[in-house]
Amino acid sequence: MTAGREWPSLPALRRSLGARQETSVALVRRCLDRIAAVDPLVRAVIAVDEAALDAAAEADRLTAGGAPGGPLHGIPVLVKDNIDTAGLASTAGSRLLAGTPPERDAEVVRRLRAAGAVVVGKTNLSEWANLRSVHGIEGWSAVGGQTGNARLPGHSPWGSSAGSAVAVATGMAPLALGTETDGSIVCPAAVNGVVGAKPEPGLLPLDGVVPGSAAQDAVGVLATRVGDAAICLDVLAGGGLLGEPVPLAGRRLGRWQPPGMDAAAERVADGFCARLAAAGAVVVPVELPLDANLLDDGVTALIAELRPGLESYLRSRGGVPATLPELIAANRDDPVELSLFGQDLFEAAAAVSPTDRMVARVLRERSTRRARALIDGLLHDHRLDAVLAPTGPPAWPLDHAAGDRPVRGSSTPAGLAGYPVVSVPAGFDGALPVGVSVFGPAGTARTLALAEAVERAGGPPRAAGAWPRHVRALHPTPRTG
Repeated sequence: MTAGREWPSLPALRRSLGARQETSVALVRRCLDRIAAVDPLVRAVIAVDEAALDAAAEADRLTAGGAPGGPLHGIPVLVKDNIDTAGLASTAGSRLLAGTPPERDAEVVRRLRAAGAVVVGKTNLSEWANLRSVHGIEGWSAVGGQTGNARLPGHSPWGSSAGSAVAVATGMAPLALGTETDGSIVCPAAVNGVVGAKPEPGLLPLDGVVPGSAAQDAVGVLATRVGDAAICLDVLAGGGLLGEPVPLAGRRLGRWQPPGMDAAAERVADGFCARLAAAGAVVVPVELPLDANLLDDGVTALIAELRPGLESYLRSRGGVPATLPELIAANRDDPVELSLFGQDLFEAAAAVSPTDRMVARVLRERSTRRARALIDGLLHDHRLDAVLAPTGPPAWPLDHAAGDRPVRGSSTPAGLAGYPVVSVPAGFDGALPVGVSVFGPAGTARTLALAEAVERAGGPPRAAGAWPRHVRALHPTPRTG
């Protein structure tokens, strides 16, 4: 395999490893070489694990000894830096956590290692998973700086799992873990041209993950194929997510146009849906009305949920600010943390009273119930298998002086409902990728199966000509099948 070319599928990699035609050490070296070559241009990686080659060598020794290897055995993986890795980074992008790494792996990382996967390093993110300020810069953290879009580094990588998406899109690893509260996996996946799979909250444990909302947070996967993301999630969940391929012919898919969605994204989504219809799917226009009260309930609940979860996490780390007010004060004293934007969400969360928090629990229950009723009713009334919508607009130019621009995505209904969502590459607006999200069914297994069928039928050829010549070296050669 030549550096700069797209990774084979996980099953293909595992066959090569099992047959000893390839080694895990070689795969990890490929990742490290790619990080060294490309990361200075896009700043997607915060830290590299110096023990990765040793872990890969151990995976190879087990393979040589005849030990049965599962689907992740020997596979290199990157991990978002708000997910704890023992002795390595785990900063959430904040300088206040840098230099004091956790002593234990997050449970999802423990499961990765137990399955034989090799953690290569940690990826940059929107600081504190974009929960410090409503004016936060997508993909910027005080520790990692500004992550650039995989296609055009001067454009936004969108979403707090930006580093994971950009790293996969530029070939630094075949898989990366991300986290999502509302859009933080699927949005960066969409604008960087990869797959983002967010399962339903609760499927994977959140122990050792910097929290935002216990009701909405989920660990998910960034990959180049839905099938690879499904395999990784299946291993982490202990099985039950993989089944027979779902045929697309005859499936009823609802085409939702979110209010205010970018016109270019809608054009790409329309072309994508036309290809699905040509493959035998029945695509029907639908509406999904999200009223202001529903959205307000969700935001109020999230702000109230932030402080208790975050303070519990901080106490588990030791050597860092232990309370949200201490964190706010330390940010004010730091010369970098507030250089681009403030911490209004932190301040609002710190001001929530115990009475407000009790009210917020009611609002959370109400918003979840209403969001599920909207989605379930839509599926029932139109006899749908899933809903499709453009994940969001193409990436926009970065401008720290003006601040990040407000953009609309389609992740909120599934986020509020606690339902899974998968974004798949749908096409391009010029050089910039656009994704389409698949959501609706309550179960992750069903959503993954439908997303893979949609990807199979609707994915356009990704010709090298779709890339501007001056950035083509950034990205692996696109697949054509």
